[in-house]
Amino acid sequence: MSVYSILSTGTEAALTAIPGGRALKRELEERVSRIPLSLNSFGYDPWGFNPDVFKAFLMPAAILYRYWFRCRVQGIENIPKGRVLLIGNHAGQVPFDGLMLTVAMVLEADPPRLTRSMGEYWLGTLPWFNVLMDRIGSSIGTPQTCADMLHKGECVLAFPEGVRGMNKLYADAYQLQEFGLGFMRLALETDTPIVPFGIVGSEEQAPGIANLRGLGQMLGMPAFPLTLTWPWFGALGMVPLPARYYIRFGEPMHFEGAANDEDEVVEEKVAVVKDRIQTMLREGLAERKSIFL
Repeated sequence: MSVYSILSTGTEAALTAIPGGRALKRELEERVSRIPLSLNSFGYDPWGFNPDVFKAFLMPAAILYRYWFRCRVQGIENIPKGRVLLIGNHAGQVPFDGLMLTVAMVLEADPPRLTRSMGEYWLGTLPWFNVLMDRIGSSIGTPQTCADMLHKGECVLAFPEGVRGMNKLYADAYQLQEFGLGFMRLALETDTPIVPFGIVGSEEQAPGIANLRGLGQMLGMPAFPLTLTWPWFGALGMVPLPARYYIRFGEPMHFEGAANDEDEVVEEKVAVVKDRIQTMLREGLAERKSIFL
C-alpha cells in the first residue's frame, strides 16, 4: 500500500466525525492547488515532493491546527515573496510546532506557500518516514539541500536549537537553547532574508520532566524524553495536550557578510536573531491569558 493510500484511509473517519471536516478538506485542497510547483511527468518535484501525498498528510494536521491546537497567527504578512528562511523556537518533544507552521503557511499565507522543513539527520535513518519527508516537501537539513532550495526561491524552515530545544525540560520552557550557526551561513551564502518567528503553546503540549539520553542513544535516538503522560499512559500518553498555539512572525532580517567568516563573526549575527525570537516569546507569553483557552 502506498503512503498516499495509507494517509487517505486514515483521515476519512476524522473528516466524517468532525463538524466542518469536509469544508476544511475542500479549503485545504483549494489552497494547495494555488501553490506554484514545478513537477515532472510523474508528479514529483526535484526534491521528491508530491502534492497528492502532501494533501493527504496535511489533512489530519489541519484538523489538529484548527480544532485541537486552535492556532492563532500574527504577522504572516511579513513573509516576503521568493526565497526566505523561517527561523524560530523549537519545543514539545514531538515536532508538532513545525507541522502547525507548515499548515499555517498553506491556510493563512496569501498566496499559500509550501514550507520546506529541515529535519535532523537521524530522521533519514527511519524506514518509511524518510520517504514521507521527501513526499511532503521536507528534507534532511544538509547545507547543500538547503542552499539548492533557497536558490530556487523556496521557503525553508529551520529550528537552530534542534533537539536541544525540542526535548528540553519544562523547567526551561521558553528559554532558547544554543543556536547552531548553519542557518546564518546559508542566509549569507544565498543572500536570503530571515523571518524570525515565536511559537507560544508548544511547550505545554507535552511538558518534559526528564530526558533519558543514554537510553535514547541505545535506541538510536538523540533523546528519550519523559513527559507528564508518557510513557505512563502508553500510546495515549503521546497524544499532545490541547494547548492553544500562538504563532507570531516578525519582520524580515537582512544580514551581510561572508558565509565562511570565523565562527565568532557569525555568532554575533546569530545572537541578533536569537534575541529577536526571545523578545517575541516574552511578548507572546505576556499577552496570553490562558494555556488552553
